[in-house]
Amino acid sequence: MEKSLFDKYGGFSTVSKIVLTLYDRLLEDDDVGPFFDDVDLSRLIDHQTKFVSSLMGGPASFTDDHIERAHRGMQIEDHQFDRLKEIVAEVLTDFEVDAPDIETIVGAFEARREILIEKPNVN
Repeated sequence: MEKSLFDKYGGFSTVSKIVLTLYDRLLEDDDVGPFFDDVDLSRLIDHQTKFVSSLMGGPASFTDDHIERAHRGMQIEDHQFDRLKEIVAEVLTDFEVDAPDIETIVGAFEARREILIEKPNVN
């Protein structure tokens, strides 16, 4: 039986360290950092740890509806989402996650682009 990425890389202990590093970098970034100015970071990091765990085949689960509700009204643009993916890939590389596994995880973020990016109202 093949291990999940969650198990392969050490479970919640490693994912927690990855997410903490991720938020250190996101907060420093001019494109995505401002999204976290008025956010309860400890709560967000807890949720994000569970979310990334779920993307890696861990025990937590998130629905796309939950993700959409959590990001509704944030006016996230494509370039900001692209920057988020770049930072995620950089952090995973620093944690020595194998390149194909990084593609899988970043691909899981990409699969949610349409529910996170607000499209302009064309009416």
